[in-house]
Amino acid sequence: MTHFVRGTVARQAHVGVPEGTFEEEIARDGFFGRASHLYRRHPPVGWTRIEGELRPRAYQASELGTPTHDWIGSRVPFLEGDGVRLSFARLHGVMPYAFRNADGDEVLFVHQGRGRFESDFGAMTYETGHYLVIPRGVTYRLHPSDHTSMLVVETASEAKIPDRGLLGRHALFDPEMCEVPDVAAMPIAHAGGEHELRVLRGGAIGRVFYPFDPLDTVGWKGDLAPFRLHVRDIRPVTSERYHLPPTAHATFVAGGVVICTFLPRPLETGDPLALRVPFYHSNVDYDEVLFYHRGNFFSRAGVGAGMVTFHPAGIHHGPQPGAVKAAAKKERTDEVAVMIDSRSPLRPTDAASSVEHTDYWKSWQEKTT
Repeated sequence: MTHFVRGTVARQAHVGVPEGTFEEEIARDGFFGRASHLYRRHPPVGWTRIEGELRPRAYQASELGTPTHDWIGSRVPFLEGDGVRLSFARLHGVMPYAFRNADGDEVLFVHQGRGRFESDFGAMTYETGHYLVIPRGVTYRLHPSDHTSMLVVETASEAKIPDRGLLGRHALFDPEMCEVPDVAAMPIAHAGGEHELRVLRGGAIGRVFYPFDPLDTVGWKGDLAPFRLHVRDIRPVTSERYHLPPTAHATFVAGGVVICTFLPRPLETGDPLALRVPFYHSNVDYDEVLFYHRGNFFSRAGVGAGMVTFHPAGIHHGPQPGAVKAAAKKERTDEVAVMIDSRSPLRPTDAASSVEHTDYWKSWQEKTT
C-alpha cells in the first residue's frame, strides 16, 4: 500500500516529535504489520472517566492462592483466552505426584525460589529468574528447596524460540544458553509403593497409578525436550538513537502468543530528540500483559514486584504523566518484566478481581495539588 503523509508529523518515527504534539502508533499484527503514526494535540490516554468493562487493569498476582505442595491446586488462573491461560502459582513443598499437561505447552517463569525440576528427560535445577519451557506431554515434578512462586503461561500451540531474521540465531541469547535436563542428575527412584501421575486433558484431571516412579528414563536423544533459560543470559537488542518496539525483546513465541523479556539496558542517549519511553500505541490485534518481576519501572508509576498490568486491545496505553521527563535524566533502565501479547482476547477470572487495583485506569490522569 502507498505510504501517505499528511499534516504535521515527525519525519523519523519516535524521533523529534513536533513540539506540542503526542505521537501514537496504530499498527496491525502486533508490531510486525502495517502501521501509521498519528500526531495528536493531547495524549490519547487523557481520559476523565471510562464506562463499561474495557479499561486498563492491574492485579497483584503474587497474592493469588495459598502456598501448597499441590502444584495443580496452587495454579490460580487470572487471565484466559482461546488457546492461552495465565496463572500464578505458589508451591511450598515437594509435589506428591508427577504431572503431565496434554492440553498445551507451559512456560514457567520463576518469580521467587529455587529447587529441582524432575522429568522424563532427567533433572535440572531452577532458581529465581529462570524460564522453564515444558513441551506438551512431558511428565514432570517440581522439588522446591524453598518457597517457589511462578508465573505460568499455558499455550495450546508449541512454545518455541522465535526466528531472529537478519539479526541471526545467536541474537539476544545463543541457543547454547538453553540448558536441558540430564538423566544422571535424577535422584534414585524409590522401588516400592504406589506412584501417582496426574494428566490434564480437555480441562479435566485424570489420575494414573504405577508401582514404580514414572520418571524412570535412563537415556534420551532428539531435539524436543524441556529446557531452562535464565534472564541474566539474555542480551537485549538496543539502539542508541531509536526506541525499539517491544517485539525486539521477544523471547518465545507460540500460535497467537508472544512472550518478551524486558531487562536492564541502555536508554536512547545518542540523540536528544529520540523517545526514551514506550510510545503511545493502539495495538488493535493483541491484548498486552506485563508481569513485573523486579526493579524500578520508571515508565509505569505505582507498580511493584509481583504485579500484572493488562491492557486490552481497543484502548490506548503508553507512558504515564511524568515518565517522559523522568526518563530524560536517566541513561539506563533498571527493570525485569515479562510481557505476554495474546491475539486471543483475554478474560479476567473471578480470582483476578479479588486482587485488582481498581483505580489503575486513573494513573494516567495528571495529579493536581
